[in-house]
Amino acid sequence: MLDGPRLPPRSGRPAEALVVLLHGYGADGRDLIDLGRHWAPLLPGAAFVSPHAPEACAVAPVGRQWFGYVERNDAERWVGVQSAHAALDGFLDAELTRLGLPGSRLALVGFSQGTMMALHTGLRRAEAPAGLVGFSGIHVVPSERALPAFDAGITARPPVLLVHGDVDEVIPPAALPRAVESLSARGIAVRSQLSRGLGHGIDPDGLALAGRFLAEVLG
Repeated sequence: MLDGPRLPPRSGRPAEALVVLLHGYGADGRDLIDLGRHWAPLLPGAAFVSPHAPEACAVAPVGRQWFGYVERNDAERWVGVQSAHAALDGFLDAELTRLGLPGSRLALVGFSQGTMMALHTGLRRAEAPAGLVGFSGIHVVPSERALPAFDAGITARPPVLLVHGDVDEVIPPAALPRAVESLSARGIAVRSQLSRGLGHGIDPDGLALAGRFLAEVLG
């Protein structure tokens, strides 16, 4: 069972929404939980949780991974998001049940490999989340032969915000227009920003944009 740091609603009242923060390869839940503190004034009724990914990272002794990332190609990513999906999906169900919230009051925020998971699992929820945010990530799709089954697996179409740096040295900036095209082709409303001068990270502009998006979809 996944677990990680949590923040209760700033309001001091029972949670009205849940924001789940999904870290990148080689980090853990502590890496993103401060995003919850940053956004809490905009989302006083939201609880935040940042689960540690299910596997120990092969290259970072204290880090975690959603899936192994050796070849860093599309085939490996596709196998990976499928392998980690059940653990994440079950964790989301458990957290919503714990807080007494419907799936429509959920938002997922991912960074890098966490974005891959947010998009894959968020689009396969039984009840559509309120929204998905992805920083510096990829919308993972399979080979063309497997696309019919891939499309059939999409059960939810929440609004999506994607932010990517134009000098990202880990995941090329070209991943952003590819994701926008892929999501749009599947009937998903997607907004995007290519951030000037940003590498593989999150900058203040992206933080502010994502905060406004979350406040809108969870408002």
